Amino acid sequence: MNFIFLGPPGAGKGTLAKEVAASYGIPHISTGDIFRENIKNGTELGKKAKAIIDAGGLVSDEITIGLVKDRLSKDDTKKGYILDGFPRTIPQAEALEGFAKIDAAVNFDIEDNAVVERLGGRVCCKDCGQMFHTKFNPPKVAGKCDKCGGELYTRDDDKTESIKHRLEVYRESTAPLIDFYKNKGNLVDVDAKPAPEKVLAEFKTKFPKN
Repeated sequence: MNFIFLGPPGAGKGTLAKEVAASYGIPHISTGDIFRENIKNGTELGKKAKAIIDAGGLVSDEITIGLVKDRLSKDDTKKGYILDGFPRTIPQAEALEGFAKIDAAVNFDIEDNAVVERLGGRVCCKDCGQMFHTKFNPPKVAGKCDKCGGELYTRDDDKTESIKHRLEVYRESTAPLIDFYKNKGNLVDVDAKPAPEKVLAEFKTKFPKN
């Protein structure tokens, strides 16, 4: 099956995509990975994307769509795939319809306050980069890394104000896709609040393997 994964930052899309890809034997395709691969390989689209990224700009819909279209033409997508991070906007979704058949847009549903709790408690070691969570995976000693003893800190993008801003951006630009696919009749909601293994179990119930 061909899936699109939708949901706000902190919904666990990336984690679930990796699990589903391994379980169903289909590739997990993220736009970030596509950009990196094309830039590394020096393709024409990769060169264009690199120039824009290096200048601090946002890669245009036209280039992003071109990169996704090229990726979906590869042999490993014949049994299906997961699109993660694309489409992000209605114009991208409309363009995708021109070269791909999407079986289900899976919306990983989670309230904003749960996202703030999930992301806002993350702390990172300044020395080794190990991640902890003050509520769900706390260090043995507050403020100190279990692995190397380094000092733990909250990254800027994990601060509450930053998380709320990211959610606002998501609601404005990407959330309209939920209505887009609902109107197409292929939107499926999955509760993203429980632990990843429970979310995966619900996904498998809704999409049994052939």
